[in-house]
Amino acid sequence: MAREVHPELESAAYGLLMRLEDAGPQRATDLAAFVGVGKATMSRQLRAIEGLGLVTRTPDPADGRAFLVELTEEGRSRFRAVRVARRARYARRLAAWERSEVAELARLLHRLNAEQEADDPGQAARAAQE
Repeated sequence: MAREVHPELESAAYGLLMRLEDAGPQRATDLAAFVGVGKATMSRQLRAIEGLGLVTRTPDPADGRAFLVELTEEGRSRFRAVRVARRARYARRLAAWERSEVAELARLLHRLNAEQEADDPGQAARAAQE
């Protein structure tokens, strides 16, 4: 999916774009905590994504020493197009399923996410967004 957003986008960066789309501007430290990586790794990923024109950093009005990372219009447009296409693929694949089968899939995914959350609360939130 990352390559669909941009041919040079690392696959790990897709989750960052998803978080920014869903939660809005974030500090790099908050993004790092959300995905479970260190500040150095996050800094490297953000530089790469920024270089592709998908995100921008602006001063945080609440703390002049910090920056907020947010999607550019280009980044938002590309990400949304991929997300819409992905959801349409799922809908086409599930269209032939019985309603009870779709309900069972949803029940099982909910169970999987609940078990993940019991082990690692942050992981379940990340998985649910995918």
